[in-house]
Formats: sequence, C-alpha cells, structure tokens
Amino acid sequence: MSVVGIDFGNLNSKIAIARNRGIDVICNEVSNRATPSLVSFGPKQRYLGEAAKTQEISNFKNTVSSLKRLAGRTYQDKEIQEIEKEYINAELVDEKGQLGVKVQYLGEQRIFTNTQLLAMYFTKLKDITSAELKIPISDVVISVPGWFTDIQRRSILDAAEVAGLNCLRLMNDITAAALGYGITKTDLPEDKAQARNVVFVDIGHSCYNVAVVSFVKGQLTVKSTAYDRHFGGRNFDQVLADHFAEVIKTKYKIDIKTNPKAIFRLRTAIEKLKKVLSANTQAPLSVESIMNDIDVQAIITRQEFEELSNHLFDRIEGPLSQALQESGLKLEDIHSIEVVGGSTRVPSIKERISKFFGKELNYTLNQDEAVARGCALQCAILSPVFKVREFTVRDIINYPIKIQWETIPEIPDEGTELVVFPKNNSIPSTKILTFYRKQPFDIEAHYAEPDKIPAGINPWIGRFSIKGVTPTETGELSIIKVKARLNVHSVLYVESASVYEEVIKEEKEESPKPEDPHQMETDKTEEAQPRPPSPTTKKVKNQVKKGELPLVSGTGGLDKSIITQFKEMEGQMIATDKLVADTETQKNALEEYIYDIRAKIESSYQEFVNPADKDIISNLLTSTEDWLYDEGEDATKSIYSEKLDELKKYGNPIVERYRESDERPRAEKLLRESIQQFILSATSNEERYNHIPEEEKKSIMERATKISEWLNEKLTAQNNVPKYESPIVFVRDILKERETPKAEEASTEKETNEGQSTNENASKKEQTEMDVD
Repeated sequence: MSVVGIDFGNLNSKIAIARNRGIDVICNEVSNRATPSLVSFGPKQRYLGEAAKTQEISNFKNTVSSLKRLAGRTYQDKEIQEIEKEYINAELVDEKGQLGVKVQYLGEQRIFTNTQLLAMYFTKLKDITSAELKIPISDVVISVPGWFTDIQRRSILDAAEVAGLNCLRLMNDITAAALGYGITKTDLPEDKAQARNVVFVDIGHSCYNVAVVSFVKGQLTVKSTAYDRHFGGRNFDQVLADHFAEVIKTKYKIDIKTNPKAIFRLRTAIEKLKKVLSANTQAPLSVESIMNDIDVQAIITRQEFEELSNHLFDRIEGPLSQALQESGLKLEDIHSIEVVGGSTRVPSIKERISKFFGKELNYTLNQDEAVARGCALQCAILSPVFKVREFTVRDIINYPIKIQWETIPEIPDEGTELVVFPKNNSIPSTKILTFYRKQPFDIEAHYAEPDKIPAGINPWIGRFSIKGVTPTETGELSIIKVKARLNVHSVLYVESASVYEEVIKEEKEESPKPEDPHQMETDKTEEAQPRPPSPTTKKVKNQVKKGELPLVSGTGGLDKSIITQFKEMEGQMIATDKLVADTETQKNALEEYIYDIRAKIESSYQEFVNPADKDIISNLLTSTEDWLYDEGEDATKSIYSEKLDELKKYGNPIVERYRESDERPRAEKLLRESIQQFILSATSNEERYNHIPEEEKKSIMERATKISEWLNEKLTAQNNVPKYESPIVFVRDILKERETPKAEEASTEKETNEGQSTNENASKKEQTEMDVD
C-alpha cells in the first residue's frame, strides 16, 4: 500500500512518500523535485507538468497555469475577472456554470472545465509517483489553502476521483507543515497548561498563510489562522515586471505590455532575478528576443526592489496581528516562529516578521518541502499498514457556517437560521439539530459571513431535503433530528435525518423515610411501629428513535454521472497520450536503427554483409530515411513497426553473424575447459575421484572424446565458410554441448551423495538402536 502526500501548489507541486522508515520527496521524469502546475494541449496530445513547461512559450494560448486558483470557481467570479485572468494565458470561458478554458486540442477547439484540468494534472502526479514506487497508487493526502471554501474543496475531491485517486484527507497546507514540525519533537510538554505555542508563517507563490498552533505530547491544536489570499511571490514578480517594462520602454522604445508573450518572457527572467537578489545586493536582467527580435538588459539593486515593493511589505503585519489576536495569546506566550514557503526568502519579509514578534525566526522545516512531508505523514497516520508515532491533528474551519430553514405556522417564533459551526470550530465535528414538523421540509447551509469568503464565490453551500415526514398518530408535530457534519476535508454534509417520538415512562422513586421512632408517642402500638418505605413512581418523557428518513442532498460538488463522464474522457485522453508516446518511441526506434545499422555496415559489420545484398540494404536504408523525413513524419505506429521489421529482415542476419563470430571463441574456450575437466575426472588417480565407478569413467571419457571431435569438426567447417554466410555452428549449440556433461556430472554426484547419505543414516539408526539397548 502506498503512502503519498501531495503539496498542490499554484506554481509547482511536490510529492512525498513514506519509505525506508522516513519521508522522501521524489523526483519527476527530469529529476526535479518540483513539478510545474501546468497543463498544455497540442495537435496530437496533452503535455502535463514538465512537458507543459517546455510548451509554455511556443504553445502560449493552449497552456493553462494557476490551476489551484481555478478550483471551484465560475467565470463570473470577481477575483477571476480582476486578478486571476491576468496570470492565465488561455482563454477563460463559462462552461455550464463552471469556469473552463477554450483551447485547441487534436486539431479542434475544445473546452475543459477547471475540474477536468485539475484531474489531468493529478493524473500526471499519480504517474510520477507510480513510476517511482513501481506500483499503482490510490491513497493520497492533498494539501489545500485553509481559506478554501466548501465548493473549492469539493472541486479538488472531484478532480482526485476523476484521476483515480482516493483522497484520504484534504489537509490545510499550514497544518501539514505544523504536523511535520510536531511529530519529530520529543521534548513537547505533556501538560496542556504548559503547551508550546508556535506561529507558522507560509508565504508561497500566490498566498500568505499564518497559523498559531499549540503543541503538547502527541497532539497539535490549531488555535487560530489568518490569510492574505492575494499576497505572494507573483505579486513581487508583477512589481518588477511593471518596473522593467518602463525601463525597457524608455531604453529600447518598445512597449512589451502590448505583447503577452513578451510579458511572459519577462516574468520568467524575473523569477531567476529574484533568487539572485535574495542573496546579493544587486542582480542583472537579460532577456533575448523579448519582442521584435530585440534583446534587453537591465540591472536592479535590492534597495530599489525594496522601495518598489514597500506597499507589499506593509501587508505583512495584518495576518500576523489577526492570528495572534484570535488565538487569545500574547507575544510573550509565543515559543517560536517557523517560516516556510519560497517567498519567505525575501530579506525584507523576514525582517518584518521578526520585528513583529521580537524574536529570531526559525527554519526547522524545509521551506519548499515541509507541506508535502506533512501530508505524507498524515497519510501514513491514516494508513493501517504503517506504524507511526501517535499524533492527533486538531484543525479548525476558517468561515462560520449557518443553517437556514422556513418557519411553520405552528411555531411562529422558531427562528429561521442558526450558526451551527462558528469560526475556529474544530474538524471533524458533528452537530444535531432538532425540528418539529408534520411534512417534508428543506434546510440550507450558507456561510454566515459572505464578505469574508473569496470574492465572487457563492456563500450557498447546499440544500438538504428531508423526506417522508408525517404527523404523529395523534396529529401532532413529529420530532426530527438532523445530523450535520464537517468531515476531515472540512466539507459539510448532512449525515442523516431521523424521526423520534416522545415516550412517557414510569420510573420508580423511593418514598421519603418516616420520622425517627424515638420522637413518636411513648405508647407505642404495633401500628405505630416504623414500616419500610414504599416505592413511588414518577412519569418521565424520553425521546426514542423510530426510524431513518429519506434524505436528498444538493451541494456544489459534481453529480456522479458527470464524474463518470469525466472519467471516461480522461481515460480516452490518457489512451491518446499513450498511443502518441508509443508512436514517437517507435519512430525514434526506426530512426535510430537506420543510423546505427548504416554506420556499422561501413565498419564493424562490413565483413558480415553479403556483397550481393549490400546495395539492396543501402538503398533500403536511404529510401526509408527519405520517407521518414517526408511523408512518414506523421505516420502511425503500425507503419513505423512495418518499416522497422522490413529493415530488420536484412539487418538482423548481419547482426547475428557478427555476434556469433564475436562470441564463438569464448564459447569454444568454455567447452574445451569442460572437456578437459571431465577427461581429468576419468583418468586421474586422485582420491576425490575414487567414488566414480570404472564403468562410469569409461563412459565419461568416451563422451568427452566425442564432443571434442564434434567441436573440431564444426570449427574446421566454420573456418572454411565466408563470414557473410550463415554460421555452420552456433554459439547456443556449443554451450548446449557444454551443459550435457555437466548434467551427467550432477547426476553422478547426486547418486554418490544419496549413497553416502543412506549409509550415514543407516549408521545413525544403528547407533540409536544401540543406545536404546
């Protein structure tokens, strides 16, 4: 069983697996530990991950980035139109209520939804992991930002299902980092009153996350979280892009903002520049052929960068202050600050965070891989086949959730809504709501603070219809209990609805004891004597479950039929990609064979080519090569295979003659050594051969002599045959003759050993019998 954790990032993703008593971050097909979060479409196939990265400029309009930002979104979302659209090269469209992209695929215009795009990318991550583990994988834990809403989380789960992944948990990324920190600590306090409070700060490519986490031995509890959903590395990229666009416009008289490809080339160069600037006081920018065949160069100092980005640095303190305030802790209660995420390498960001807390920052965790490792650890904890140190994760929700319903005339003051899961409610969590109804009714779940969720996302979570509700036998309102649950993914669903009835039961209750008999009248009669207390009864109302009610749920997740349809489409695209890859492999094999056989015919294979066939082979190689680079450029796999087989019909006999000539001397040597060894065993007087009967020695000698004569005869005939003709004797024949005497020797030794063993057993038996006597 596999244990896999995926850090699903906006720029790239990492995969961690549990093995060798530890957690490893694995490499993709080009040995990178991070796989670009990209999907690209071409005329023959899809390109995913690293392959899509190579297509990003040449296939600009058909390459989709920022996949994480598309999850659960619609085309009309304010953030999509005002922010995300700027970072995505492909054309965004509305596809049946979902956000989709319009691309050219297999020579035609196609539209894919955000769920399909996510599923394609997850398929790639799945293939990378399977190739590393050499087994199919299914169970995974995937990281998501803590600010993801119900619909966004459902989109990730749906995409994972389409990709054939069983997501055991959607884990908030900063919680995953906290798990990686806490599970390795052996000095955590056992007393909750002395819990270690650690602040985790994660600034990645597109968002900024803060969490205050309390640790005790074997457990972490997230006390509070805060986010800036639009603050990360790409914001600094944009600042630098705007700056250099003005520099280039002034210096080179070109406006790169009018050319999307030029902007993209500039941003690619800026990513490299930022890494240099993090460790140096200045960094150069150089972009070849950015636009109109013009090469541009510029330079920027760290001081200039900080001045340009000052408005961004001012946003650092907001989430830190909010998280600390909501945790109920003070600065002096904070034990340490752990930072992760690529953007925390910016010196000014580190300075601002350190200044806020008045403490030095800690880098216990790998800044780029902490989340992936935490997810793999969580997967190992959930897996029954891995033994992991017991560690409980108590996470919280970021947005309060309320349940709404319609009132009924019988209970006019019932109210219409209730915040069932307040902010920072722990997950998983179950709440039971009680309703009094005579007929079926609906309840709806909404986010209680719509202005706090990502702009443009519908605060509606789901509608749940409770069916089969009827009045009681006396015509009264039935008691309906609805169980609402936030699961480990932080996704809301109504687990069940049940009908209860009130039952009045009589419970026995002991009567009060009589007065002390010493205080009674002195003339005690028999009737005045104290008697044992008599039990009394009281009536108690209890609610007893009568049965389950039918429940119909409508949520933001995809219908099962649509998921099935997406699975079929994904399977077809996987088959297409595989066919294209196999065809390309076969084409490369044909091309390689042409060059290889042609070069060797003129060198090492020259003596083994029949002069009568030389021109035929040469002409066939030339004509096949010409075909390959002309009309055969886009041939099918079967045609490439036929062409290769046609060449091998002439080439394979040549290769075989060469190999036979090359390996024959070694086979001859081995056989002669075996012959000599058997002759020695048949003629030697050494004690180690005394167990062989004389008749057997004679037989061995005859056999060895016969094989020697056969070998001399065959080799003599072979030496008289030209090298370009089929061999008289094959290496396999020589080696077969060598194996025959060996088998005979093994048989002889077995018989001898069995005889010795029988004698030894008889001797032991005799000795045992003697001991008994």
